[in-house]
Amino acid sequence: MSLSVSGYDWHELFPQVPHNIPLVIAIWSPIVLVYFMDTQIWYAIFSTVVGGIYGAFSHLGEIRTLGMLRARFESVPSAFSKRLVPYSKDENRRHQRDDTLERINIAKFSQMWNEFILSMRNEDLINHWEKNLLLVPYSSGDVSVVQWPPFLLASKIPIALDMAKDFKERDDADLFRKIKNDDFMYFAIIECYETLRDVLLGLLLDDGDKKIIWQICYEVENSIQQRRFLRDFKMSGLPLLSDKLDKFLNLLMADYEDAQLYRSQIINKLQDIIEIIIKMVLEKTHTFHEDDKREQKFERVNIDLSQSRSWMEKVVRLHLLLTVKESAINVPTNLEARRRITFFANSLFMTMPSAPKVRNMISFREPVLYSTEELKKENEDGITTLFYLQSIYPDEWKNYEERIQDPKLGYANKDRSELDRQWVSYRGQTLARTVRGMMYYRETLELQCFLDFADDNAIFGGYRAIDINHRDYRTLKEQAQALADLKFTYVVSCQLYGAQKKSSDAQDRSCYVNILNLMLTYPSLRVAYIDEREETVNGKAEKVYYSVLVKGGEKLDEEIYRIKLPGRPTEIGEGKPENQNHAIIFTRGEALQTIDMNQDNYFEEAFKMRNVLEEFLKTHHGQRTPTILGLREHIFTGSVSSLAWFMSNQETSFVTIGQRILANPLRVRFHYGHPDIFDRLFHLTRGGISKASKTINLSEDIFSGYNSTLRGGYVTHHEYIQVGKGRDVGMNQISLFEAKVANGNGEQTLSRDVYRLGRRFDFYRMLSFYFTTVGFYFSSMVTVLTVYVFLYGRLYMVLSGLERRILDDPSVRQSKALEEALATQSFFQLGFLLVLPMVMEIGLERGFRSAIGDFIVMQLQLASVFFTFQLGTKAHYYGRTILHGGSKYRATGRGFVVFHAKFADNYRMYSRSHFVKGLELFMLLIVYEVYGHSYRSSSLYFFITFSMWFLVSSWLFAPFVFNPSGFDWQKTVEDWSDWKRWMGNRGGIGIAHDKSWESWWNEEQEHLKNTNVRGRVLEIILACRFFIYQYGIVYQLKISHGHKEILVYGLSWFVMATVLLVLKMVSMGRRKFGTDFQLMFRILKALLFLGFVSVMTVLFVVGGLAVSDLFAAILAFMPTGWALILIAQACRPCLKGIGIWDSVMELSRAYEAIMGLIVFMPIVVLSWFPFVSEFQTRLLFNQAFSRGLQISMILSGKKDKTSSS
Repeated sequence: MSLSVSGYDWHELFPQVPHNIPLVIAIWSPIVLVYFMDTQIWYAIFSTVVGGIYGAFSHLGEIRTLGMLRARFESVPSAFSKRLVPYSKDENRRHQRDDTLERINIAKFSQMWNEFILSMRNEDLINHWEKNLLLVPYSSGDVSVVQWPPFLLASKIPIALDMAKDFKERDDADLFRKIKNDDFMYFAIIECYETLRDVLLGLLLDDGDKKIIWQICYEVENSIQQRRFLRDFKMSGLPLLSDKLDKFLNLLMADYEDAQLYRSQIINKLQDIIEIIIKMVLEKTHTFHEDDKREQKFERVNIDLSQSRSWMEKVVRLHLLLTVKESAINVPTNLEARRRITFFANSLFMTMPSAPKVRNMISFREPVLYSTEELKKENEDGITTLFYLQSIYPDEWKNYEERIQDPKLGYANKDRSELDRQWVSYRGQTLARTVRGMMYYRETLELQCFLDFADDNAIFGGYRAIDINHRDYRTLKEQAQALADLKFTYVVSCQLYGAQKKSSDAQDRSCYVNILNLMLTYPSLRVAYIDEREETVNGKAEKVYYSVLVKGGEKLDEEIYRIKLPGRPTEIGEGKPENQNHAIIFTRGEALQTIDMNQDNYFEEAFKMRNVLEEFLKTHHGQRTPTILGLREHIFTGSVSSLAWFMSNQETSFVTIGQRILANPLRVRFHYGHPDIFDRLFHLTRGGISKASKTINLSEDIFSGYNSTLRGGYVTHHEYIQVGKGRDVGMNQISLFEAKVANGNGEQTLSRDVYRLGRRFDFYRMLSFYFTTVGFYFSSMVTVLTVYVFLYGRLYMVLSGLERRILDDPSVRQSKALEEALATQSFFQLGFLLVLPMVMEIGLERGFRSAIGDFIVMQLQLASVFFTFQLGTKAHYYGRTILHGGSKYRATGRGFVVFHAKFADNYRMYSRSHFVKGLELFMLLIVYEVYGHSYRSSSLYFFITFSMWFLVSSWLFAPFVFNPSGFDWQKTVEDWSDWKRWMGNRGGIGIAHDKSWESWWNEEQEHLKNTNVRGRVLEIILACRFFIYQYGIVYQLKISHGHKEILVYGLSWFVMATVLLVLKMVSMGRRKFGTDFQLMFRILKALLFLGFVSVMTVLFVVGGLAVSDLFAAILAFMPTGWALILIAQACRPCLKGIGIWDSVMELSRAYEAIMGLIVFMPIVVLSWFPFVSEFQTRLLFNQAFSRGLQISMILSGKKDKTSSS
């Protein structure tokens, strides 16, 4: 403060000020902001450490690979029974007395496990072979050991045969000890032996033949008991026996037309097997069949057994155990199937409430399907949606074709195009996928009813094997269906269903038919919609609105309820929350789960719902019970592209470790996502689950959490259950989503709810609340603001000459505090610390080696560029909302993004949020580089400016780096033509913003039309920052000859006014003389050109103008013109009144053209080199390439005719 400055490089407006207050502000304000931002970094570190510890103690990630699953699978049935099966004390005592509890536990687990595997087969995540390897027999009473899934027992029998064949010693103990060391091998041998015996005994009709089988079995069992098995049997014959059994079992599984031929083939194979056993396996000769020589043995067989489901199950399983020689360690191969199996198994060891019986449990209550035209519609590269999904999910498409071609499943008579539509729709973010997932709740409820009320014989017999014609079992089935209806109803709120039903438009009718088909397919599904009618009231026709609930009837929908509304709901509030509000009256039960249309559910997770609902009965902190149960989500769109992977990791981090910390220990979790479960009675009596005031409640979900907390509610989070969630997968989709969320947080900052929560929380909980909600977005804005404050502070110092004079002062030459603080922060700005929670969560659930590998791959795929770009999105839209309000819902779309976004589209979307700000920072860095002298000898100079250059390049070019075919030459040429056409088109009423620059420019100023005087004044004040360029640079020009008078600055304004006047004359001349007086217009332009040349010649010769001054003048006057445009926009009503608004528009058009050209030129240069486009494709779709896909073929349009046929 006491440092004296003897002189300035410009005209000092306040030379008599005794203290260097502006200088102190310029130096230290960035430091203050840096330390202010550090609190967000400390929160990231805190959430990483504490969230990791809590996650580890919650048993997350204990089973994360198939190897870990195999190692702990023996304890899975008991964990399943402990967590998910209800038992009364009387049942436990009864089962303990007769020692059947363990067998019943395993039997119940088998029923659920098999339904889980079959659901994955129906979803085409596994094929028939994998399904058979994963299934457990429904009927397990005939085997003395536990029948584990064959994928655990695969290759055990072939290994045991090789071990026995090569065993040289004659002592049974050593061989049996080696076998028993591997529990699964021991189980497999016992099961194979007993199953083969039962299959043969069931197949044979003659009692004498059965007696021979029993004699052979007696020899085997007796020799094992007397420890002379190796002496009584020849192990060298086992491989041949195994080969014959393989052929025999294949024959039993085959379909046949000629029964006589089939019977003779079975008899021949069976006789061969018995002959090998007697002559080549038994050590001493036996005469099992000499007592009866009247006919050849083993000629009477029952081939009708092939129609028995339970018997064929045994044959298929025995064949798998005997013949699968390779290890099944990679079964299943599909990554999603692996994830679901391991997560479900892991969740069984996590803490959760005990399951009640179904009768005692708490009851809880956009595009639909892709049309055939949508499947076949080609994008600009000739790629259809169906072909794209075939390429992205090749294994699932192969499994799907195998499924529909299986004659046993009955797909032959179904329409193939309809089946294709369903397959594609179940891989998109559609209502069909959501409804299918939610209907798993009903399926699991019916299975749980069966397990609760069926007797032991029925449970051992199997859920799918029970005889529905049996009176008791039919009653049980009906009871299960009735209880499921009582406990579960699914209401889809679809406002437009009524309008689509009445519409004659083909697309609307298609949506109506699809929703109707869903109701006919799922009896528990209800649809609520807004019905608009014209009725006569007091002799006048008026529009009347109803909330209507319908269900599926025999062929059409049937109306259940109709409630008259006072008006159209969406005219009062936001569409999405009003959609929930009008339908909530139709729900029943004590709990209410809210599900968005881009979500999915899984059979195995639905089985845990009754456990989750028990959380409502647990007390916390005294007598408080939860009012909202938070559930974790799995982002299922992460495999589509690199961007989708980035978003998937970011969202996964938030919905797991992020919300884990918010709920406990911080206790500031609210409602962020739609799988949360509400205490319906609590919320219905306290304002509902959705606040729907327009604008302020844009983020309607979190306000329901605010409302619940303010009214004494309690919010928890549970990670032993998960729901699928789709996210945006394209750059523009993601940016629209981020903009919507940032707008919503801006409105939250201005809301009464946040104010009231801040007032009621204690200090520490208030800080937790701040840093986990609006504070995160405020810190994002501060991050960007820090760069601005630092660079404008440097600009003030270098242009005024203060920086050079300070650094020349011996007392401050050695001060490095400023450099070190800024350099450290600049390194943090890359976002490394903010991804720590993501790394921790991936490490917990998939291992830290995978986490570090994913982090490195993400950086190589330019994840830092993507997140830096999204930082700009958050800061811009949050700041704009704080200044002016007026946020609005932004539809992001949920399709598959493989199309190329045109340059004009990207320019419209990112011009104000990124390009303008990026070019401003670019000019600041250029001026700082040209006129600055600080840190030139310091190694920290690089770190200080590097992150800022990185920020600028990310904001200017990220949309094109992450744009498919962004550097393809043909696309670049087309984009240039499209952009020129868009820039030149005139606007007007009814012309869309994507057709004309004028329409878009007017739309971009919507926030200023609705703002107040404070907002306009702040806009003008902020725009004045651009005047510092002109004020500082004109005194640096050589033509100024070192003069520091205010007149120099005044002359610069004269030059600026002259340039604007000339541009106005040219514009007016073009309009008035361009058509009728072409010659006069040319003469005018010639005179202006000659005048310009004359003036420049005089200035060069007489005034001492240098070439460098011309470039400096561009840096000086271009920001001034932009400042005048911003001020004019803020004063638009006044300028329109005096008639110069058109001039402002033309000047803005010129600036937009220049900015577009600056951004577009690097793209043109890079598009010249073909390898850049290839590298970009690999960068965008690296995840797909790692799975053997050919995305380059997709983007270039070279279709694989074989795969698409």
